[in-house]
Amino acid sequence: MPEDGYRRLLARLEGIRTLGVSLGLERIRAALAALGSPERAYVTVQIAGTNGKGSTAAMAEAILRAAGLRTGLFTSPHLCRFTERIRVDGAEVEGERLAVLDEAVVATGVPLTYFEVSAALAFAAFRDHGVEVAVLETGLGGRLDAATAAAPVATAITSIGLDHTDVLGGTLAEIAREKAGIARPGVPLFLGPLPPEADAEVARVAAAVGAPLRRLGADLPPPATPLALAGDHQRVNAALAVALAEAAAGACGRPLPPAAVTAGLGHTVWPGRLERLAPDLLLDSAHNVQGATALAAALERTARPRALVISVVRGKDLAGILSALAPRFDRVVATRSHNERALPAEEVAAALPPGVAVDVVPDPAAALDRARAFVAGSGTVVVAGSIFLVGGLRARLLGQRCDPPGGGDPLP
Repeated sequence: MPEDGYRRLLARLEGIRTLGVSLGLERIRAALAALGSPERAYVTVQIAGTNGKGSTAAMAEAILRAAGLRTGLFTSPHLCRFTERIRVDGAEVEGERLAVLDEAVVATGVPLTYFEVSAALAFAAFRDHGVEVAVLETGLGGRLDAATAAAPVATAITSIGLDHTDVLGGTLAEIAREKAGIARPGVPLFLGPLPPEADAEVARVAAAVGAPLRRLGADLPPPATPLALAGDHQRVNAALAVALAEAAAGACGRPLPPAAVTAGLGHTVWPGRLERLAPDLLLDSAHNVQGATALAAALERTARPRALVISVVRGKDLAGILSALAPRFDRVVATRSHNERALPAEEVAAALPPGVAVDVVPDPAAALDRARAFVAGSGTVVVAGSIFLVGGLRARLLGQRCDPPGGGDPLP
């Protein structure tokens, strides 16, 4: 069970969460100024993107830690515990410590959103723990995201697709404009492969602010070293991670030996992303069409029969996700995560393409049992479609402590 201070922090965050999302930098900048500008106490790099930004952040941090730097890592959302978001040298900052820091955040008198509170806590925790370099994953968009309150020495955009269109815009160009808002004058912006419409808009924004662009390929060759993270798409993320780590280490006045790159990429841990928990079980947090497409491509080398356990939250492209995934499976088990926005299992099942064999099992644990019985130990079960589904089942399987029900970002 959480300690008293951490329990109070979680209760406060839950109350704030119900207020929803409100993008902007005025509040977080005011709060950070009142806290003594902790974001200026260390070198930072920032990553945006529709998919891949968490994996890229995890790899960049692992490389920098392997190089002997004291690192901070700020990511979102979390799978099971709020403390997963804020790590120092690879370890979660203790909940009670975050609760103490939150007292100072509250004392600023600035009304912050859920994500803004998490960012303020991360910035303060990194300062208090003597972090030398912090890797920041953008939460939503970029231009008005709380992580953008820092002054990074390098930035990256991993990918751009249609997601959170009600907040970021309905076209690739509009979404690209928001994500390109992390660009800074004179600060290199590293780009993964983007659709032409998005690439052109990012280039326009970068030119307007004077941010030099470096693209995957001639500028950023994919590293040849083996990766701990599965999936061919991780080669792109790894190239961006290496570039970010090189920039960060240079800003710290430290070398980045090739051995650190090899060690970091070879030992990165990023739970719930093509994670094999058992010979017959893969977990992947793919929750949009782009993520589902990457997952589908990675399944070619997995054993059959295959069963998919899936839940999707309201507001996602359900038909697009299912069209990408369902043809790769011999059976689909539709379920419903415990998140309040999760679609009913029956609704998920009804959206499947014609001819797909489906079971409707609303309870996630029972749905997983049904899928594992179907493959009978000789095939592959994949849990996907929702971070909430993956997080809950992963914790159950590993016997991990989770925060009490509720919580999490309004728009993961």
